[in-house]
Amino acid sequence: MERQSSLKRNRSNEKYAKYDKRQRTKAKTGGVYIPPFKLDQVMSNVQDKSSVEYQRIAWDALKKSINGLVNKVNGENIRNIIPELFSENLIRGKGLFCRSCIKSQMASPCFTDIIAALAAVVNSKFPDHQLLATAKFIAHLLNQQVVHEHLALELLVMLLENPTDDSVEVAVAFVTECGSMLQDVCSRGLDGIFDRFRDILCEGEIDRRVEFMIENLIALRKANFKGHPSVRAQLDLVEPEDQTTHEISLCDPIDPEFD
Repeated sequence: MERQSSLKRNRSNEKYAKYDKRQRTKAKTGGVYIPPFKLDQVMSNVQDKSSVEYQRIAWDALKKSINGLVNKVNGENIRNIIPELFSENLIRGKGLFCRSCIKSQMASPCFTDIIAALAAVVNSKFPDHQLLATAKFIAHLLNQQVVHEHLALELLVMLLENPTDDSVEVAVAFVTECGSMLQDVCSRGLDGIFDRFRDILCEGEIDRRVEFMIENLIALRKANFKGHPSVRAQLDLVEPEDQTTHEISLCDPIDPEFD
């Protein structure tokens, strides 16, 4: 009798586990459970691909696929993973890819060089998206005083030393995000950066579209970066006495296991 009761309990637990998994899946797809083997068929039959339901299902599928590829990459299979990764919609999923790389590297620091190599290949195909996203992230780390302003100035000098359309565009986006903070903590350094922007305008070797971006940035500074505060009020969460600022340089050797 005890053995039969135990078997019934186990079956009941298995049944509940399957039910619970299905409920979690429903939550992710807006309350509609779709078995994986029917997902492609359902998506292909949807007429209105701009609908919320279709976009939610497509987003969840993209997220699962990108996470799966990043999580299973290693030194032996990276050349096979890369074509699979590029078969996904990385333009739409660039944020998913960045987040997945960060989580994977944090979970397994010993795979840092592999994740970096994967990011390097993606960056070579979509340099503007990846570099812009990274620059904006560093800018807001500066705004939150997680990194020192010296890192920001080093990055800007590097981007503007041998200007290209892409590097200047990234520099403009970077200053747009953290210019208010730089104006407060190192206005003389920011003066030097804007002098370099003006020199680039005078040289006239970049695309007119990028020159227009520089002109808009100069106007934005004259308006004291109105509309671009360093930290929004609802994101000012760390007390000054609890703030830790990391003084790192682009030239510093960094051990991903500890830094």
